[in-house]
Amino acid sequence: MPPTPLAELPSQSATEVKNQWGQIVRQVLKTGSLAITQRSNVELVMLSAERYQALVDTIARLEARERSELEELTAQFTSRLDKLQAPEAAARVAEVLDARGRAITPPVAGASY
Repeated sequence: MPPTPLAELPSQSATEVKNQWGQIVRQVLKTGSLAITQRSNVELVMLSAERYQALVDTIARLEARERSELEELTAQFTSRLDKLQAPEAAARVAEVLDARGRAITPPVAGASY
């Protein structure tokens, strides 16, 4: 179930929550969440345990994916850095810069050209 924007959540005042706890719990269980207001400002959001666990699970999956992607990027960076730090790398860079846009080996056109 996609999350409902804060402004669109059903809401109850803090006083109503205090005075009608049983009804509020039933409403949260029915809708999944409820905004609790004080002086017309949303102060809290009450979630069903099911909705809370779904949010926690989603966050855990996103964090795991982020860690995996960062590990992959770190591995790629390390690999490229190792190549740049290799002893022959400076000579290859100097060779490319000395070519000044000229190809070291001429390009070969394909058979259809």
